[in-house]
Amino acid sequence: MKPRRKAGFFLRGFPLDGVAFAPILNLMVKYQGEALDRTFAALSDPTRRALLARLGEQDSLSVSELAAPFSISLPAIMKHLDVLTDAGLIVREKTGRTVSCRLTAQPMEQAMNWLNRYAQFWSESFDRLAAFVEDKPWSTQPPVPPSAQTKVQASRSRVGSARGRKKSSPPGRKPRS
Repeated sequence: MKPRRKAGFFLRGFPLDGVAFAPILNLMVKYQGEALDRTFAALSDPTRRALLARLGEQDSLSVSELAAPFSISLPAIMKHLDVLTDAGLIVREKTGRTVSCRLTAQPMEQAMNWLNRYAQFWSESFDRLAAFVEDKPWSTQPPVPPSAQTKVQASRSRVGSARGRKKSSPPGRKPRS
């Protein structure tokens, strides 16, 4: 089957020379799993964090019990619960007409492991900084850079020359000759 031409290009995405190209994929950008992305996206909203906090206080709550203290509608709460469910942070179970929710720990554990790696990095960096600061003796007065010393001397010489200057007249008046 021969592709049809339209304004200098083939219709099927081939360039003018007829050679198909493969899209360039940057696999380094996606080095983290999508589960971790969904976890942090779910935790980014304050309402969802509040829902998780309420579930952390009690083992299992119904959707209506979860929604009671919030000033938003029940459908909005359901959308937040959908995001939390998709992230794997909660599990919903239906018993008759009641839907109850409970926390699941596995996605939070992955997020904590990711955060702990960076906490360890910063802790080690601060430990090295503290060791550097403790090894170096500090003077009680801040050091004066050499350029500041020359400015101080130059300002002293200007004091004498300011006395010999004529004072300017107030605005709107001409100086006397």
